[in-house]
Amino acid sequence: MAGLFDPLAIRDLTFANRVFVSPMCQYSSQDGYANDWHLVHLGSRAVGGAGLIFTEATAVLPEGRISPQDLGIWDDGHIEMLSRIVRFIHEQGSISGMQLAHAGRKASTRRPWEIPGTVPENEGGWKKNRRSKRVTFRRQLSDAAGAHTRWH
Repeated sequence: MAGLFDPLAIRDLTFANRVFVSPMCQYSSQDGYANDWHLVHLGSRAVGGAGLIFTEATAVLPEGRISPQDLGIWDDGHIEMLSRIVRFIHEQGSISGMQLAHAGRKASTRRPWEIPGTVPENEGGWKKNRRSKRVTFRRQLSDAAGAHTRWH
């Protein structure tokens, strides 16, 4: 039986160990951009020896963020800092992963420690589509699927 600190091979990818860091919302981005907070947060897990480190839920569209402070990858400008973080993680012998996300109708909410509710547009939130749940979900699913595949 393999141990927690034994390597794990899945197809062409080999993890140094089976310690995987799950995505954790940081609510520390501005306009979806990663920053030094993300570098230190994710990089320190790599320095600590985790085999795989996931980013927080990373929105594929600006209106798909859970909160206005969520990480994004809908704009080419997001790539530079994310690339720096990935390079650092790889230099430590860890593998990086990204949780692609679209919050759908639950988007534009406040951070958990703030007053619950939707963030209004004048505070950095965005207008939600108020169509029926089925139509909205189908449209958002189609939009999100297109955005996810754009990065392959």
